[in-house]
Amino acid sequence: MSEFKDKVVVITGAGGGLGKAHALEFARRGAKVVVNDLGGSGDGTGSGDAADKVVDEIRAAGGTAIANKASVSSKEGAKSIIDDAVNAFGTVHILVNNAGILRDKTFKKLTLDDWDIVMDVHLNGSAYVTHAAWPLMYEQNYGRIVLTSSTSGIFGNFGQSNYGAAKMGMLGLMNVLEKEGAAKNIRVNTLAPAAETRLIGTIPGREVNPDNPDPMRHPKLVTPAVLLMCSDDAPTGKVILAGNGRFSCAAVFNNEDLVFGADVSYEDLLGKKDQLLDMSKATEGWGWLRQLRARQKG
Repeated sequence: MSEFKDKVVVITGAGGGLGKAHALEFARRGAKVVVNDLGGSGDGTGSGDAADKVVDEIRAAGGTAIANKASVSSKEGAKSIIDDAVNAFGTVHILVNNAGILRDKTFKKLTLDDWDIVMDVHLNGSAYVTHAAWPLMYEQNYGRIVLTSSTSGIFGNFGQSNYGAAKMGMLGLMNVLEKEGAAKNIRVNTLAPAAETRLIGTIPGREVNPDNPDPMRHPKLVTPAVLLMCSDDAPTGKVILAGNGRFSCAAVFNNEDLVFGADVSYEDLLGKKDQLLDMSKATEGWGWLRQLRARQKG
């Protein structure tokens, strides 16, 4: 029996691309799926019946699903997604924050409206939906949450300052939530996917066919990482890169502290500049805290 059978899974932005691939696979494994999608275009405008189509496909295959067409960028809309899950299935076990849009421009040409809407959908939207689901998971002593980041946030990408900032924000949110949820068996991880989707097709110079993607760029090749992060034995606090049949982990590294006295000057630090910037012996985690804990154990 699948470990996902009868689990209630909420997936935002599941009307196509990555979210749809996740929804179909969870449903195939017996989960009860809430398919959320506004049905708008890649820049976040408009609405449509994308969620209904995915629900129809799941039901036609014998699965269980309902549609929700609210926007994650609205506090009320985000809450309605979780409310619909509870009304239909009683609770929420798994939340995959996948909804997103693009408004790509260089920072010089970017309008603050383009900044705000991308932050609202990606970062605020993920926080809003997670905030609505959190009390349920806390009380039932079980929850699995995926935040969707991007290499554009982790490593940077030209012309995506708004998107990159929002996506890097996912790591900060994860780092706190995985600590706050640990005692209640709530595990929180972050996905950085790569796939051929309609959003990728909005980037200048990138041509894709989301209805018939390149087999090695298919969104379904990302989904195994999502299942791993949502399993009963899931890790927590991890960043997993997935796409093109390849998987890896990313982490923050810190080198050893330079220790000065209370009268340290700019000149003192300048004299140690090369040592400060040398990451050749850096290790994962926050160096100062890691060293403090090591001394406490010793």
